[in-house]
Amino acid sequence: MKGRQVVLGQIFGREAAALMVDGRLEDLLIDPAEAVPLAPGAICRAKVDRLVKGQGGVFLRLPEGARGYLRDRSGLREGQVLLVQVSGSAEEGKAIPVSSRLSFRGRHVIVTPGAPGVNVSRRIRDDELREALTAAGEAALAELPQPPGLVFRSCAANAEFDEITEELAGLLELAGAVTADGDGPVELLLDAPSPAEAAWQDWADPAPDAVEDGPDAFVQSGATDAVEALLSPRVDLGGGAWAEIESLRALVAVDVNTGSDHSPAAGLKANIALARDLPRQLRLRGFGGQIVVDFAPMPKRDRGTLEQTLRAAFKPEPAETVLVGWTAMGLFEISRKRDRLPLSRLAQVQP
Repeated sequence: MKGRQVVLGQIFGREAAALMVDGRLEDLLIDPAEAVPLAPGAICRAKVDRLVKGQGGVFLRLPEGARGYLRDRSGLREGQVLLVQVSGSAEEGKAIPVSSRLSFRGRHVIVTPGAPGVNVSRRIRDDELREALTAAGEAALAELPQPPGLVFRSCAANAEFDEITEELAGLLELAGAVTADGDGPVELLLDAPSPAEAAWQDWADPAPDAVEDGPDAFVQSGATDAVEALLSPRVDLGGGAWAEIESLRALVAVDVNTGSDHSPAAGLKANIALARDLPRQLRLRGFGGQIVVDFAPMPKRDRGTLEQTLRAAFKPEPAETVLVGWTAMGLFEISRKRDRLPLSRLAQVQP
């Protein structure tokens, strides 16, 4: 169907949510239960296990017997208990990345303990609304002994004011309860949001044109076919060109091929097609870390055009991404945060 469609259902026997735009799969959230002990977004009590000299980080003991890694070791000592939030996913056998900077996300507001201040999304340009939101935030924080920070999200521009203040009050209460529970054994304090909850928080702006919900919603919407196609490394780029995207132990390898088109512009055409779709492909497949792209042969003078296309494609991506650049062998390197589990891993480990 045309427009934005949110699909809530199941895939691989797991609860899932899919965002379809004009019939194409744009984003995908799948419950990682049984595949990992802790999902990104979960908040828990952790204990410092070992300081890592020379790297500026610490290994932590997490619930479910998991290991975590915190990059900042400032002021920490072995055996110390602290609150952390899972900030990404890790390969099997590696420590889970965590952060000591907690955030409690809602549809309209984000509460950030330890980072005081009231901020309003730049996408809200109505000065009166910005002032009203700032005033409401400051009023809500005024009576708290240790006020956290607040960020009003762009979705607040289209919401009823009472709805925003009600959500804010609930998030402040939740954040206060969790941050006050910092002493005790290693324990999960707040689980990661379910796919439906995360979809409600992150896909509400702009508002979807339709919401499909039910056990057969993925099949009926075509999301199941789109997800299953992602389990193949091949990506059709049109005009006979294609790419292969494969996740290896050390990196993600991307290979671009022009197929039967041998015209002078074939390489640049295939490369631009891949560059425009690469952020979506990595996001849907759950790939991150070191990414190496072997683009199709093209003149060096066209590299600037291709880099501009890559920068424009990755600009709206929520995951931290660094376009490192070209190697001496003519490969292009990208670094992307591992913010979710690989799709292939979720498909293999049945709940």
